[in-house]
Amino acid sequence: MAEKTFTAEEATGRLAEQLPAWRVEDGHLCRDFKTAHWKASMLVANQVGYLAEAAWHHPDMVVSWGNVQVRLTTHSAGGLTDKDFELAAEIERAVAWRPGEGSALEGTPADPQWRILS
Repeated sequence: MAEKTFTAEEATGRLAEQLPAWRVEDGHLCRDFKTAHWKASMLVANQVGYLAEAAWHHPDMVVSWGNVQVRLTTHSAGGLTDKDFELAAEIERAVAWRPGEGSALEGTPADPQWRILS
């Protein structure tokens, strides 16, 4: 059974509701994560890589100092599917996660050298 694919307009509407930091570009769901430095870029890229492998859904990524671009599409379906939206949501949740108020986990220090996302 063929997977349902979304038009660019449908995908843009869904992103506006669920993942506003993401965009549709050339048939992909795209997100640029602005990072604080090279080490932070590698941490983000490795987190995305782990999630993608666990989901068996593999994005294209461009990793550089200060930026990680993630591009999702379902190659087997020839377009955007629920797989792309679900993985994008997991990526967003995992990369943006920080310990909450009152957590036993202290999180990274306020010093910019330890910051992950800019």
